[in-house]
Amino acid sequence: MRIAVASQNFRTVTPHAGKSRRFLVFEAEAGSPPREVERLDLPKDMSIHEYRGTDPHPLYSMQAVIAASAGPGFVARLASVGVAAIATSETDPVAAVEKFLAGTLPQPAEHEDDCDCNCH
Repeated sequence: MRIAVASQNFRTVTPHAGKSRRFLVFEAEAGSPPREVERLDLPKDMSIHEYRGTDPHPLYSMQAVIAASAGPGFVARLASVGVAAIATSETDPVAAVEKFLAGTLPQPAEHEDDCDCNCH
């Protein structure tokens, strides 16, 4: 199973999945440790928020995308191509994948700011 984790710094799970351009990609199966197999470092026009191309987006080949927050548009767009979008408060990318596979991934933390992200 291919799982992408939003990580603008390639170290922690980061929010705003629709605007994210950097993702750690893991191959993972229950009972085995996840293996990082790729890093996506996409140009701005390839964030899901901006993408209007006709070719399949790189995230469309994942089974799941994990981020610290994801708005309803991001969730719906990925669901339309069969990809689960999951928000979490887990900050460690490997732990996030492991907990996702185990069914124990924590819900995202509420945040209050003026980001106008529609991800609460």
